[in-house]
Amino acid sequence: MDKRQAIGSWLSGPRAAMEEAGADLGYPGEQLGLPRQGPGSVARPGRRLGALAVDWAVCMLIAYGLITDGYGQSTGNWALLVFFVLSALTVGTIGSTPGKRIFGLRVITLDTKTVSPVRSLVRTLLLCLAVPALIWDRDGRGLHDRLARTVEVRI
Repeated sequence: MDKRQAIGSWLSGPRAAMEEAGADLGYPGEQLGLPRQGPGSVARPGRRLGALAVDWAVCMLIAYGLITDGYGQSTGNWALLVFFVLSALTVGTIGSTPGKRIFGLRVITLDTKTVSPVRSLVRTLLLCLAVPALIWDRDGRGLHDRLARTVEVRI
């Protein structure tokens, strides 16, 4: 085996290695009954991270300008609280945060297509813990989405 091939297989992750070995994993969202591409398909990680960055920047600006009157450790803590409130309220009512709306994303449940306030609170609390958001399944859903029974899709 060439060194470049070994490094490439390591960088591409376990999914690529399994597919190379002959396993058919399908596309993200296939098990959930979602389309492969376009509106209603599972949101890709790039869009999700972009939306999260926009939301975090907005929350930092609010904490910096309105709450702490300067930048320090407390600004990040207040920004996390603002993020929790912003995400819980907007996902629980309209299905997306400002960052998600800019990137064309929406959070839905598979059965009703709307997120209840209770599910939104559970999802947001787990998202603020960060670790559940870093554990993904093969459909691209974080543990916070699986436990809240939600999925983030393209609009």
